[in-house]
Amino acid sequence: MTNLQQKIVPIVLCGGSGTRLWPLSRKSFPKQFVPFIEGKSLLQLTLERVSNLGRKVICVASDEHRFLVAEAMQASQLQGAVLLEPVPRNTCAAIAIAVLSSKPTDLLFFCPSDHHIPDIQGFTNTIQQGIDAANQGAIVTFGISPTFPSAAFGYIRQGSKRADGAFDVDGFTEKPVLLKAQELLLSGKAFWNGGFFLCSAQTMLNALELHAPDILKSCQDAMSKASKDGQFVRPEVEAFEACRSESIDYAVMEHHTNVAMVPFSSAWSDVGSWNAVAELTDADTHGNRIVGQGFALSASNNYVHAPHRPVVVLGTQDLLVIDTPDALLVAHKDHVDQVKQVVARLDADNISQSIQHRKVARPWGAYDLVDVGVRHQVKRITVRPGAKLSLQMHHHRAEHWIVVKGTALVTRGDEEILLTENQSTYIPLGIKHRLENPGKADLELIEVQSGSYLAEDDIVRFEDAYGRG
Repeated sequence: MTNLQQKIVPIVLCGGSGTRLWPLSRKSFPKQFVPFIEGKSLLQLTLERVSNLGRKVICVASDEHRFLVAEAMQASQLQGAVLLEPVPRNTCAAIAIAVLSSKPTDLLFFCPSDHHIPDIQGFTNTIQQGIDAANQGAIVTFGISPTFPSAAFGYIRQGSKRADGAFDVDGFTEKPVLLKAQELLLSGKAFWNGGFFLCSAQTMLNALELHAPDILKSCQDAMSKASKDGQFVRPEVEAFEACRSESIDYAVMEHHTNVAMVPFSSAWSDVGSWNAVAELTDADTHGNRIVGQGFALSASNNYVHAPHRPVVVLGTQDLLVIDTPDALLVAHKDHVDQVKQVVARLDADNISQSIQHRKVARPWGAYDLVDVGVRHQVKRITVRPGAKLSLQMHHHRAEHWIVVKGTALVTRGDEEILLTENQSTYIPLGIKHRLENPGKADLELIEVQSGSYLAEDDIVRFEDAYGRG
């Protein structure tokens, strides 16, 4: 079998909170799901990219984001399983449960979900260059050719050329100080560690057994009692919670002997800061990079992200302005590394915008929290064609629904009501109800809630198409 014929199973790691890209990326909607590039998320672009390697994919994600992952897989026209981590346990555990879900002979390609690599063919060719080494039992990593000395990335030190066409790995250097990063760059034999690995499932299983047997054992226990719901696979919670949290680099790669490297020279970005995001947009003659409704007057070297409303920078230099419906970030480009500290401060002060957007994704669509008062709140709800909310009731609130677009099939107690544009209904407190979109276009409605308690946990579900308790 030649390299071009051998199938690879892509394993896409979808974890991470993405706090460095707040306020666009938040815990409930991390950067891998944000539509950064031409309306597509980094996850969707990753899935489209790895589809050249194999049409069946395994994604590893948190239970909270399962429908965002499934939606991206559907948009990419890929099939496969989604392994749902009940709690975050870093990349070693994520890789372990993916390996345990594979056949020992499968050739697996592990990759992050939140990087941007525009040259798909160059990416595919580079991964295929590692197949021979992987078939010989090596764990193959792919070194990104560095373009500047960076203290933000780990480095792979290149050794001698191997008979299988790859290079031996002399060792790894974790995020060095800037002076050490300069030395590594000048050596000409150091590459950024992008977190890509290619090997057989059996090779990784052996490496985990040798270097991280406790993590492997916890994952084996969790997967032996896993439950399945369509494409979703849920490891047993208690066993997975008992697993030690550690990265694959620390747990395995830095200790393993048979590690090979293939250099990767195409354009690559980990999209790890707002400066990196800014680089994805072309600059004008004054160095300004504008997304959406931004304007720069007598200004230079600014980045303005303004998809929702006009945002003007006047007489400014070197600023990042990130506008969202419920939060605004204005920062000097030299201080982007402090965004995580901003999120931590907001979180400590119980500011909800640190975690969640005003618009919240749901498996059936989304809702946008338009207004909040003492005993009322207003939402704009979007339900996708054919989707339906759970059959539910509330103990503490009543609801008014006004259809502004599409058709709604409403269950209210023993009644079924069909509503079209400009029609409305009232759901009294304590009444079982359900909202469904029977049409072929999005359903949009305004929901006015009133009552003594309006939080999302005042929901009693009787039936749900999405497996929510």
